[in-house]
Amino acid sequence: MKFKINKEHFATGLKQVANVVGSKPQQAVLNNVLIKAENGKVMLTTTNLDLGIRCAIKAEVETDGEITLPVKKLSAIINSMPQQEITFESKDGQTARIRSGRSDFQRFNGLKADGFPPLPSFVNQHTYEVGSQELLSMLRSVSYAQSTDENRYILNSVFFNFSEGKLTLVATDGRRLALISRDMKVEKEDEGSIILPAKTVSELEKLLAQGKNVQISFSERQVAFDIEINEDSGNNGLVDSIYLVSKIVEGNYPNYKQVIPKESEQRIKVERELMLETVQRVALMTTDKQNSVKLRIADNCLEISGQSAELGEAKEPIEVDYSGPDVQIGFNPEFLLSPLRNLTKDEIFFEFKDEMSPGVFKTLDNFLCVVMPLRING
Repeated sequence: MKFKINKEHFATGLKQVANVVGSKPQQAVLNNVLIKAENGKVMLTTTNLDLGIRCAIKAEVETDGEITLPVKKLSAIINSMPQQEITFESKDGQTARIRSGRSDFQRFNGLKADGFPPLPSFVNQHTYEVGSQELLSMLRSVSYAQSTDENRYILNSVFFNFSEGKLTLVATDGRRLALISRDMKVEKEDEGSIILPAKTVSELEKLLAQGKNVQISFSERQVAFDIEINEDSGNNGLVDSIYLVSKIVEGNYPNYKQVIPKESEQRIKVERELMLETVQRVALMTTDKQNSVKLRIADNCLEISGQSAELGEAKEPIEVDYSGPDVQIGFNPEFLLSPLRNLTKDEIFFEFKDEMSPGVFKTLDNFLCVVMPLRING
């Protein structure tokens, strides 16, 4: 194989795929990136068997071929090259020669490509298409609510449900639950759901930020995201597409619908950024030991306060349209801040009942976040 490639393009492509390589892989070849040159493109692929990623980079391919090389060392070599044009060649599919200007890595040892685990294909499986930016916005609206408790592995994830003409994403850690849905063309025979692991969610959010459209395909055990890269994403068209494949979390996701309050007695409309900034300020007076803020809603006023014996007390009012009974509810401040930070709508609605019932954030675009209350004194 032999090709010429721009240093920046090669380095960016390697950076895209390097994250999935583990520190202590089960097989030596899993330390490596599979490099395949054909049809005017270089395909870079890595996998840790749970998660795999492939990206296509434009190159001047003289001879087709493939090889695997240690990805971290290769990235360091490419980044160190003195000039923009790099010539890469391998005659035996096991060692590579890399040249740029006066620099000549005459022999860089790798492994043959036939020992590299192939990424699966998804022919005749559930397949859907959605805008990359739309899916990214949906993920950011809910992913903060995933559990970080490794003993609750089924909740270290985001649940994707394709049914009833909608895509619905859900995440919960047992104390809060975030849900968002979007209309989507879903044929009855294509309805289904997947549980996407937290590591994949994190990687997918990074990749979707560069994307234009994404095709989602899945089988019983695996899911693939085929992302068409937007030429205006900042990579100057150097990466054509990115293909991410992941294992699905096995098991049944909890019945999240039973957690969502059927109806709330009271509702107020609040400006999202104003509430975000207010909670951030009053939360400065809380501590790890006394980590709660209090919301008091009465007489057209939402008063948010935070206090601790160690630091003192802060209060701040927000004017709202409300004439119901005086209600006080305590919350973990981070559970209020997370949805407020990650939403984009200016106006949000906060629904509540009493100090023992959960609060619910809602928007007009089918988002909700259920937050369990904390016991408050006074």
